[in-house]
Amino acid sequence: MPSLSRRTLLLSAAAVSVPGVLTACSTGSGDSDVSNAGKKLAPWPAYKPASGPKPDLAATEAGVQAGYTAYPTDLVRSVARTPGDGSTVKVMSVSFGTPPKPASANRFWAAVEKALGVKIEYTIISQADYQKKMATVMAGDADALPDIINMFSGFVLPREAEFVQRRAEDLTPYLSGEAVADYPNLAGIPTHAWKDMGRIGGRVYGIPLERPLPGSTLWTNQGMFADAGMKEGWTSEDFAAVAKRATSGRTYALGAAQGSLFGNAVHSSAHNAPQNWAVAKDGTFQPGCADDRYKAAIAFQAQLRKNGSYYPDATSVSQIDLTTLFYNGTVGSMQDGFGAYLPKYRETQGKLTPAAALPYSVGGEPGGIVAARRSFGYTVLKKAKKERVELLLRILDYLAAPFGSQEWELVHYGVEGTHFTRGKDGSPVPTELGEVENNTNLPWKYLAEGPQVLFVPGMPDAVRALHAWQQKVVPLAIRDASFGLQSRTRNAQGTTLKAMLDDAVTGIVAGRLPLSEWDGVVKKWRAQGGDTMAAELAKDYAANT
Repeated sequence: MPSLSRRTLLLSAAAVSVPGVLTACSTGSGDSDVSNAGKKLAPWPAYKPASGPKPDLAATEAGVQAGYTAYPTDLVRSVARTPGDGSTVKVMSVSFGTPPKPASANRFWAAVEKALGVKIEYTIISQADYQKKMATVMAGDADALPDIINMFSGFVLPREAEFVQRRAEDLTPYLSGEAVADYPNLAGIPTHAWKDMGRIGGRVYGIPLERPLPGSTLWTNQGMFADAGMKEGWTSEDFAAVAKRATSGRTYALGAAQGSLFGNAVHSSAHNAPQNWAVAKDGTFQPGCADDRYKAAIAFQAQLRKNGSYYPDATSVSQIDLTTLFYNGTVGSMQDGFGAYLPKYRETQGKLTPAAALPYSVGGEPGGIVAARRSFGYTVLKKAKKERVELLLRILDYLAAPFGSQEWELVHYGVEGTHFTRGKDGSPVPTELGEVENNTNLPWKYLAEGPQVLFVPGMPDAVRALHAWQQKVVPLAIRDASFGLQSRTRNAQGTTLKAMLDDAVTGIVAGRLPLSEWDGVVKKWRAQGGDTMAAELAKDYAANT
């Protein structure tokens, strides 16, 4: 890997399909034992919630998030001293924004550098190019690795765990158990995030990016769907009827993007199908694709498409373009992560009211929702001497500051008077400069971040609606039993095997393949690695329970 310049590198945003390239890349021996089975398991970091302003809407142990209907007036200070030593730190993360201005002309960049006490060389990778770039990084020279690397969970990177085990610093001595107390903000990351990140070979190698329990969500244009008959307690038949009534002319009730399988996660969970993997009482792992409810969800989606309720270009439009179609009213709904609520409320203000849909029931059974992996990826460190590792951890501890702290405000909004002003309720309001220099284009939040809370600046009713929705659906969440577990076969072949199933789902819903093909695809998937994955996951699950 070539040396990194002080200037930001944003790789091409063109979509690239690279499973073959990724599979061919190697991090050394494919026999690395990343399983947790038979290992002494490092204790998870001892959780100690950060002190801060009390939420207006309480969190629950089950997974409902804390909600803030107004921005805190008295911000706490969560870091006692400047963490850095004036040295240069190279970092790398995924990005969902546009290229930021270079550091020399970016006051947001300069402000965070000053607060951290280091110079930051930031390699920013667009989501579309993430797999291809990471293949190069993982196959490259260990000495050329950035100091801090974000491992984004949106893709399966072949031999990812093996790469981390061989090339990244083992953080167990620094973070496991009570050791994390040296980094109070990292100690404030809930245990569920560490568990869903998982151990590798029994050790803790990363720092998770905590995320809320609800995952893929059907975001609707509330007015459009209500006018078409949407109601609480609707059935799958009601859903199909509403989608058909809401579709007219060049307006379509259901939007979907390339790779989303026509919003399959939302529909399969409503059918109560396992989300990828379920664990039986005897500890065996059952693949969701082999469940009759999953097949029924595919058939239901195929009928929705046949009814004309889906946007015609659902297999080719990008998620970014689909979002634009949702905002301008061309499509009445779209599948997106729950965490996308903030831009949806902000960008549609005055145009439409977004709403997270409640699941429909199927055959009299209340529908479920997708339980997200509670770790939106994780951050690893390049192997280094103890003093350097501690420096990097102090930097991440600063970036992991909780909501309601001075550090959180700087990392998320920049400098008051330069990047934001205050709204009537005290909420940060981006200035013209803040619309360009921000945490989307310069994504510090993908290196480390404090626990997520519900907050929409200046929109308390939105926070109340989201909190009420979570109270209803969190008990219905369907969790992928493989979160946080290791499987050598999945690490090596997961991308190819997933593509086999995804292509079949898309083909059937689009009408290119008959539903009768599904059982054969599942049989092939099981024979080529699915059953082996199930056995490996069951073994790792047993070691972790």
